[in-house]
Amino acid sequence: MKITNLVNFALLVACIAFIPGIVGAQTVKNNNAGQINTNVNYNTLRTNSANASYLQPFNTTFLAYQGYFKEQGIPSGGALISEFQIGKLTAKDVVQAAVKANKLPAQVLDDRSYLYAVESQLTSLSNIDNLNN
Repeated sequence: MKITNLVNFALLVACIAFIPGIVGAQTVKNNNAGQINTNVNYNTLRTNSANASYLQPFNTTFLAYQGYFKEQGIPSGGALISEFQIGKLTAKDVVQAAVKANKLPAQVLDDRSYLYAVESQLTSLSNIDNLNN
């Protein structure tokens, strides 16, 4: 087993252990003052407001994998990976679903580094899936 595959597998196992905390994260609350509740797992993105805080790309991807964006049209598990691999689903689709589910603010859709990070996470999940087949 390659070391990168082992590391990817270890990350997947670790994220399963953290899923209760990720799911329990508060939803994004936008108000007229433009403030966002920061009492959640977050990653401050430099390209947006210094006060913007939200889920890390890893957490957003894993929520999709676990099926928390099914109501927004994002499949879970193997179907998520398959649709990503054939190009039917993109990182932007996952982020849009998270925005619709109030897990992320809409401004994240314009952040290339966040979208790229979600794409990298989806690619990692695809690589792990390929190990199991």
